[in-house]
Amino acid sequence: MPSTTERFVATCWTSAGDAAPLRSPETSPVPLPERIEALAATGWSGFGLVLDDLKAAQSSMDFAALNRLVRSHGLTHVEVELLARWWEPREVWGTDWDLLLDAAEALHAPFVKIGSDFGTPPADLGFMVEPLRTLAGEAEKRGTRVALEPVAFTLVDTIPRGADLMRRVDHPACGLIVDFWHVYRKGTSLAELRSSLTADQIFGVELNDAHNEIQGTLFEDTRDHRCYLGQGDQDVAGFIRTMQDIGFKGPWGVEILSEEHRALPVQTALAAAMATTRPFFESDE
Repeated sequence: MPSTTERFVATCWTSAGDAAPLRSPETSPVPLPERIEALAATGWSGFGLVLDDLKAAQSSMDFAALNRLVRSHGLTHVEVELLARWWEPREVWGTDWDLLLDAAEALHAPFVKIGSDFGTPPADLGFMVEPLRTLAGEAEKRGTRVALEPVAFTLVDTIPRGADLMRRVDHPACGLIVDFWHVYRKGTSLAELRSSLTADQIFGVELNDAHNEIQGTLFEDTRDHRCYLGQGDQDVAGFIRTMQDIGFKGPWGVEILSEEHRALPVQTALAAAMATTRPFFESDE
């Protein structure tokens, strides 16, 4: 099996320190050189950056220089996110999309992560099909892909609905991010994942844990109360086996958002996330 450092990616919030979704801005307070050094020191193969991180990085270095910094520390995988409202007129999202594509190309990101709006899922997601094909075609020309993450409280709320949407889009550069928190909170069974997903649809997987009881709203729960792997009630091992059986081979993202995780020094937080993730794979090595 591959070594640990070839396997695990600290997705954007896991290495961001005291930063969180929908804060304004979402920029990590941890300087990028310090963040990258902490990732390398704790055994990660890569990490994620949000749009505000990318904007902030441009004030001190170009993306080519950032790529050199990343690679010089042995990191091989960078993810960039997040594009929203991409089905609306291009003037709403085009500037962000251009920046994400520039970053993805320079950093050799395997995909640009995209999302959908908070709200009640519509009966038909057909209005997203052509916009997704357009994004996928543009991403492909820049050497990357687009990865939609179904999120429990958004228009695309479940993995089965996301997988059905991917079949309608039918483009090799358009796929899904499968975040186990959202799978768990929507009550999607592992059997449903097996029956709805194909390996070519899975561009990334995000591991985490959660308690059965929801604290606050779903958004508050996902932002503030995720657990390290093995410290909640999710069947993490079963989920990993299911993804492997479908055909996903990694690298494995680890997406930890919690008040406790954010309060730790970034290297301590990253070490905790790695220490609780690795045991789920040790029997495979």
